[in-house]
Amino acid sequence: MTATTVGRTTGTAGRVSFVNLLQSEWTKIRTVRSTVWSLVLLLALFLGLTAILVSLTVATWDDTDAETQALIVDDPAAVILGSGFLVAQLAVCVLGVMVIASEYSTGMIRASLLAVPRRVPMLAAKATVLFVLCLGVSLVSAFGSFFIGAPILEEKAPVALGDPGVLRVVIGTALYLAVLSVLALAVGALVRHTAAGITGIIGFVLVLAPLVQLIPGKFGEYAHAYLPTEAGILIGQTQQGSDDLLSPWQGFGVMCLWTVALLAVAGYLLKRRDA
Repeated sequence: MTATTVGRTTGTAGRVSFVNLLQSEWTKIRTVRSTVWSLVLLLALFLGLTAILVSLTVATWDDTDAETQALIVDDPAAVILGSGFLVAQLAVCVLGVMVIASEYSTGMIRASLLAVPRRVPMLAAKATVLFVLCLGVSLVSAFGSFFIGAPILEEKAPVALGDPGVLRVVIGTALYLAVLSVLALAVGALVRHTAAGITGIIGFVLVLAPLVQLIPGKFGEYAHAYLPTEAGILIGQTQQGSDDLLSPWQGFGVMCLWTVALLAVAGYLLKRRDA
């Protein structure tokens, strides 16, 4: 009887569809308290900082130098969305790492892999659910930020959603944050430790780019331009800068390639390593 039961259980696990995996990962991610708090912080801080920093920009307008004023007028959408962008990046980085690293910390990963022996589909399901969830919250945050900041900035630098490139910037900001969360997930899967994973992805996002920028010559210029976050962030600009080596969509594509590559490595190691 025991052998029969084990055989049925294993057979059922082997036949778990990707839809079932998505449902399972959705249940896990929405019932974890840290997920809820990370997304609440993302939304609240993004909108709150937009209101505060854009209001501060308007209040100190007369004390701002002409060059900075020109940059704001040239791309007000980027100024509005950039106000809460840094905190939003940190929130999705933490969330992305915790989605998988916390399972290793608690030992829950063993139960997950016992139920779903096919490890790569499980990782793909986690990435899919995380991406969709972060994209939804990020879209609300980005559009909310724009509709909060645009009326405040209107007197100094009017901007409308129908202006060239503005809608792409708003949606692109949300896409960037959603892909960044999956990039963080890949790092968490590679490191398998929550604190180390969070430190690693934040260092990758905030520390690596300035260091690479110090490399002299063309190599340093191209290395910096093709870093995932430096390339991906271009989608949050209404127009390509004179010094940018990539267009906004090219930059976003580079970021997506980085994310897919890291996920592929994480999937390979997930199959090779013990839980």
